[in-house]
Amino acid sequence: MTNNKISLVELIQILAQYRKNIIVNIKHLQEHYQRTGIKRVQGIRNENRELLQPWLRTENIDNAEYVGMGEFQFNRNTATINMLIKRKVKLAKFEDQIPTIEVAGLLVNDLNSFNNYTIVSDGKINVKSLQVKISSKKAFDSLKEKGVLDAKEFDFRAEYTIQLDNLPLVAANSRYSSIDGLFNELAEIKVLTSIISAYLKKESDVFVAGQLEEFKKHYLSKSVYINFPTTNEYTDIHEALVNGTLDSRLSYKIDIGSQDILNLNKFHSANKFLNRMYRFYDKETGEIIINPSFAIALNENLAFRHRLLSSRTKITKVDEFMKSIFDDFLGLEQNGIVVGILKKVGADTLAHLLQDKQAGKQISKEEIVAALTAANTKLEQYVENIYRDKISPLVFYIGCTGVLPEQMQAKPMTAEEAAAKYPNLQFSKDEQEGTFFAVGNSIISIYAKTEYYSKKVAILNHS
Repeated sequence: MTNNKISLVELIQILAQYRKNIIVNIKHLQEHYQRTGIKRVQGIRNENRELLQPWLRTENIDNAEYVGMGEFQFNRNTATINMLIKRKVKLAKFEDQIPTIEVAGLLVNDLNSFNNYTIVSDGKINVKSLQVKISSKKAFDSLKEKGVLDAKEFDFRAEYTIQLDNLPLVAANSRYSSIDGLFNELAEIKVLTSIISAYLKKESDVFVAGQLEEFKKHYLSKSVYINFPTTNEYTDIHEALVNGTLDSRLSYKIDIGSQDILNLNKFHSANKFLNRMYRFYDKETGEIIINPSFAIALNENLAFRHRLLSSRTKITKVDEFMKSIFDDFLGLEQNGIVVGILKKVGADTLAHLLQDKQAGKQISKEEIVAALTAANTKLEQYVENIYRDKISPLVFYIGCTGVLPEQMQAKPMTAEEAAAKYPNLQFSKDEQEGTFFAVGNSIISIYAKTEYYSKKVAILNHS
């Protein structure tokens, strides 16, 4: 297959388009798969580092050789593509394998497990080939036309091999859209979704508190996804490196930021920022609530004020950015930021409720929880679209080629040079060794981080 007319990214777009017509040989994939991270096992470790396993486990409903083609996902800040495969599972007791059919009045005999298989890891092919069956002639023709199927005629019974490791990762003539203004947009949504998630931590618009408690006992999330506790397979990373079961590699992170804030990791969690900058107090008694959290903020008897900061507290650009959104959300200052964000993503119900609340109208807890839940979904989808269309393809290109696209003209800077030019930027230890590019009003940073992964250890059969 020498005359390849297609890049891996373009192939994945075709596979995604026809994924309902393609099934993957899961046994072949698992046998030839190399993990890209440390293997995690279900359970928690006690003080003696012994593994305590959950009292439930999952069992595949099918034990088939083939599974449906997974969904492809580009990583947000590395040149990595994952294929998320979904399989039907049931819950069963670990001790006697007796199935769990019902939890909190809900049938749970038809759940899904999700497994990520890394196709490309940090700009390198990790899965050399996929063995597939194709049920649509249209899909077959499309793949054959691009030169990735070595077969003359369509045969729905045949298993085809799609070779991945002989394809260029990205097309030479790739074009990328401008990233101007995207960081601020993503940052606003990140702060707002952090607030909403903190509000909703123990709330559901579908289930009552008792049901959520039952779900937790059975390792189910409030969205009824399986949620087992997991821990690293290895208790001693150094020992695993010495005996060769673990290895390390450099992973190159590619982040987008502004001239004031280097990347989205610089933002505090909602509750941490709440503690840093605000105080909750009882409206009637004036009593200050120690360690406030958004989980109690729906209480009608509570009011908010700014915390009196000591002269030693250094206010950063991150604090200023977050404060304007928090002030608006908590009703301390009506600057219109929150409603503007919500209306942009189509979360009008929450926008109207917050306006009503600030006007002094009484709103039921159920009403606000439902509106917060719906808004959260719309905000997350909006962000997902920005990454899918504008940022992840660019990150992937830079991570695979090691250079910016031709249309982005920028000189590389060290952390010292970037800090001198943009004094508000703050750098982590890894970022201090990075390279930075000023592209329009944005800063693109590239820095390396050591990642560990579980090696495939061959078992030698001495006969």
